[in-house]
This record gives sequence, structure tokens and C-alpha cells, in this order.
Amino acid sequence: MMEEVARVVANGNSGWVVVEVEMKSACNHCETSESCGTSAVSKAFSPKVQRFSIQSEQQYAKGERLKLGLPESVILKAATLVYILPLFGFFIGAFLGNLIAKLAEVHPDLFAISAGVLGGFLFWAIGKKAAKKLEEHAQPIIIKSLGKPIEIAH
Repeated sequence: MMEEVARVVANGNSGWVVVEVEMKSACNHCETSESCGTSAVSKAFSPKVQRFSIQSEQQYAKGERLKLGLPESVILKAATLVYILPLFGFFIGAFLGNLIAKLAEVHPDLFAISAGVLGGFLFWAIGKKAAKKLEEHAQPIIIKSLGKPIEIAH
């Protein structure tokens, strides 16, 4: 189970708690993060926090830290849909483009590449939509309360 620490933002009376998770990037963990172009792009375009609601039988105070858990199978399925499915789409599109080009008696490379890119994009869109549905149905669970963070007076 993948675990993440979240901060309680609001506590609803209807059995739901709103939490905020600070998004972490793989960047900033190596020595070259200062001169790395990928790190700069990641910092500029990645969302800093993500808010969502979790069903809870217990009341939590605003600012309290919670340890959340999400099964790895959900993340693996989503990654497969978004990364592997477009690859299959590319190969299927390239094969069909090559086949159509041979039937039309034109140069097959241009058709294969164009159809491959189109197939990859189409399967990526389908995978992304399916991954969003999978993500909506996969609710994280509250593993335990970590309490409020210690505040240091200056």
C-alpha cells in the first residue's frame, strides 16, 4: 500500500473530511536539480497541493495530519493505461497505416508513421479517460492520525 501524509483542511458533519496532500516530485532529490531542465519544468508546471474528500467515521481537527493509504494496484493500473496503451496504439496504427499504404500502392513509411502517431494519440486519450475513472473510484483510506504538528514559537 502506498502511503502519504495529508493535512486536514475541513471536517464535514456528513462523515467526510477534506484533506490536502502536498505533491512531491522526483526532482529535487539529486545533486543536479539546480542545473536540470526537467527540474525547472517540474517546478513550474506541477501542482503544489491536491485537495480531496475522504469518507470518515471519526472527526478530525483542522490542521491535523493523517496517514493515508492507496493500494499499489490502482496506481499500476493507471500507469499501464496511460503509458502502455498508447504504445500498443502506436504499433496498431503503424501496422494499419502500412497495410493501407500497400493496398493503395503508395510509399508505406509516411502512412505508417502518421497512422502510428494517430493511433498512439487515440489510445492515449482512451487510456487517460479510463485512468481518470479508475482514480475516481479508488478512494484512499485513513490509516491513522498523526496528530497536529508541533509549532515552535519565535
